[in-house]
Amino acid sequence: MRKSDYVFTSESVSEGHPDKLCDRISDAIVDAFIGADPTARVACETLATTNKVVIAGEVRGPAKIDQKFREKLVRDAIKDVGYEQEGFHWKTCDIEDYIHAQSADIAQGVDAAGNKDEGAGDQGIMFGFACRETPVLMPAPIYYSHQILKLMADARHAGTEKAFEPDAKSQVTLLYENGKPVKATCVVVSTQHKKGIDQDQMRDIVRPYVEKVLPKGWMCPEDDFYVNPTGKFEIGGPDGDTGLTGRKIIVDTYGGAAPHGGGAFSGKDPTKVDRSAAYAARYLAKNVVAAGYADRCTIQVAYAIGVSKPLALYVNTDGTGTVDEAKLAKALQQVMDLTPRGIRTHLKLNAPIYARTAAYGHFGREPTKDGGFSWERTDLVDKLKSALA
Repeated sequence: MRKSDYVFTSESVSEGHPDKLCDRISDAIVDAFIGADPTARVACETLATTNKVVIAGEVRGPAKIDQKFREKLVRDAIKDVGYEQEGFHWKTCDIEDYIHAQSADIAQGVDAAGNKDEGAGDQGIMFGFACRETPVLMPAPIYYSHQILKLMADARHAGTEKAFEPDAKSQVTLLYENGKPVKATCVVVSTQHKKGIDQDQMRDIVRPYVEKVLPKGWMCPEDDFYVNPTGKFEIGGPDGDTGLTGRKIIVDTYGGAAPHGGGAFSGKDPTKVDRSAAYAARYLAKNVVAAGYADRCTIQVAYAIGVSKPLALYVNTDGTGTVDEAKLAKALQQVMDLTPRGIRTHLKLNAPIYARTAAYGHFGREPTKDGGFSWERTDLVDKLKSALA
C-alpha cells in the first residue's frame, strides 16, 4: 500500500550548470542535422571544462554541418546561455571536435530495408509517468524546482536581475498528507553570482522568486530556507566543475518520483528509443491521467536493437486506476503505434525541436506550434475512451 504521509525532495539545475550546458550543445548539433535533413542520424556527446569544450559522436547527415559549422553552434549555445567569464567565454574557449561517421553495424540494424521496418536504435527500457499533483500532470517537487530556476534565468536574461550568473541549482522538499503535497518543508537554492555580493544579500534577492513559484502559504520556515549554503558562489559553470552530456537524467524526467530506464536524452536523434520512446511513454501516461482513468500512471516500454516492435508494455496505476491495467495496456497499443517509426510520425519528432528541451525538464512543458513538446499534448483522450468503450 502506498504511504500517504511523507516528505519528498527533487532538484533542478539551470541552463548554465556545466552538465546542462553540455546537453544544450549536444542538442543544438542534433537540431542542426535534423533541420537540414529530417532523416539524419546523430549521437553527440559534449564535455566542458575551464575554457575548453570537446564534442564527439557519430553522425550521418548533410556534409554542410561540418566542423566549422559545428564550432559556431557550440559558441552560439554558450553565448545564448550567457557565459562571458574569464574562465569560460563563448568567444575564446578552445573547441575540439571528434565527431565522425555512424557505425555501419548500427545503421544496418536501424534502417528499414525490404520487408524489414525501421528498428530501434538500441535495446533498453523507457518509462513515462503522470500524476495529478500539478496542472501539467507532473510531480510537484520537480515542477517547482524547475520553475524557480526558470524564473531566475528569465530575470537574468531580461537584465532585470543583475546579481545572477548562469550556473544555479534548486532543491524543493514537500510535505505530503494523504498522498497530496500541502507545503514546502525545505528549499535550497545555490546560484552563481556577481562578485562582491554576500550570502545574506543573495538570500534576500532569491527569496521573491521562490515565493512567487510556490503556492500561497507553501513557503518553508525561514530556518529551512538555504541560499548558497557554502557561502559565496562566484566561480561557476565549466570553470568551476566539468560538465558532461546526459548526467542529469533524473532532473530531465520526474525528479525521482518515478522510475527511469537509464538512458539519457540529449544529443540523440529520435531513432534512439531511449529518447523517443521515453517521450511516447510520457505521452501515453499523461493521456491516461487526463482521460480520468487514473490519478497516477507509470508506463514502461522495452525494445531490442534492430527490432521495430516493442518487446513489452507495462502499465501501473498505483491503485488509483478505474479500469483494468491489462485492458489499458491493450488500448494504449491500439491508439498509438509504438514502433520507432510510429512514434516519430505520431509525435512529429523529425524536426529541430530539441535544444529547448535541454534545461528545465523534458516533461511538463507547453506544446508549441512548431511541434516542440508534442508529447505533452492530451489529444489521445477521445481515442482512448473509444478503445476502452
